[in-house]
Amino acid sequence: MTDNELDDQPIEEETTELRITRTVDTPREHLWEAWTDPEQVAKWWGPNGFTTTVHEMNVRLGSVWRFVMHGPDGADYRNEFVSDEIVEPERLIYTHPPNEENGFLRFQVTVAFDEGDGGRNDLTFRMDFDSAAERETLEEFGGVEAADQTLDRLGGFLTNGGAGGGE
Repeated sequence: MTDNELDDQPIEEETTELRITRTVDTPREHLWEAWTDPEQVAKWWGPNGFTTTVHEMNVRLGSVWRFVMHGPDGADYRNEFVSDEIVEPERLIYTHPPNEENGFLRFQVTVAFDEGDGGRNDLTFRMDFDSAAERETLEEFGGVEAADQTLDRLGGFLTNGGAGGGE
């Protein structure tokens, strides 16, 4: 395994929560940069076959992250998140508010970067929904697989020199 690879971990499923954990062989600061720098995010965010255009991304409390994911079929998926908590380089919490522009579900996302032993870090991506029915809607839309693929793409980005790795 190279220094920047993500190890596959099983998806843990609960009633109103989606949680994906990865072990990362990269400095936590590089992982933070990959997740918070709009230029880097645009290189890996989204499921396989998608590209992303970041229109606004400021990492400060109450700021808005606006982006469009462009699907391989030509469809555009507008998204918006509002920052609820920022603890650099440990944790980001943001909310996806429901509206016509960016989708139909409200959920909160927590991304935690936990330092481990020997330079390995745990990345936990958690989505919390208001109800089990809303989480099931995400599953029907393919959101679990999309989230898993997005983290796989992050791993590829880090492995190929992204986030301070010499790109």
